[in-house]
Amino acid sequence: MSVQQRTSVKSILLTSRAFAELDEFFERELRDAGYGGLEIQKSPVGTTLKVYVARPGLAIGRRGTGIKELTEKLANRFQLPNPQIAVSEVLNPELNARIMAGRIAQIVSRGTAFRRAAMWTVNNIMSAGAAGVEVSINGKLRSDRSHGEKYRAGVVPKSGDTADRSVNEATTDVLLKLGLYGIKVKIALRDALPPDFAFKEELK
Repeated sequence: MSVQQRTSVKSILLTSRAFAELDEFFERELRDAGYGGLEIQKSPVGTTLKVYVARPGLAIGRRGTGIKELTEKLANRFQLPNPQIAVSEVLNPELNARIMAGRIAQIVSRGTAFRRAAMWTVNNIMSAGAAGVEVSINGKLRSDRSHGEKYRAGVVPKSGDTADRSVNEATTDVLLKLGLYGIKVKIALRDALPPDFAFKEELK
């Protein structure tokens, strides 16, 4: 590998790491607002970070106080010159895997049984028009022994180009009294499926 190639790889790794750290920062700070993702846009005058949330009002705060405090925290922690945060609403949060995984984490942290939280999520996602959904929860669910459970509805492509194009996937975790729960949500987006993809009803 040439020096130029090594430099390019290092640059990509540093960029990926910086994005991951920013993503984790916003996920923590905007958890209550329903954080759904991040886009970074750089320009000669500064950096604009476009965050997607389910409830923009909670992110912006009264008279913009929330977004101002968030911008100050961001600038101090990451040393970004003149950062700008743009808040964008997720119009259909039930089809955003990241938002729905966060909702499950919030629901079970308030004392709701994980099965009830998972089934509520599955039903809401399917009602929003998804082609399919799969919710996985792992941890010490009912005893001292760790195991996992899955809840499914519809059709979720597992591999290949169809899965890459149509499945929105996210993971998160939540710490409860019994231990750490790992939560994964996969949503098959009907509009993203290729035109030659067809549903076949299962014959009984």
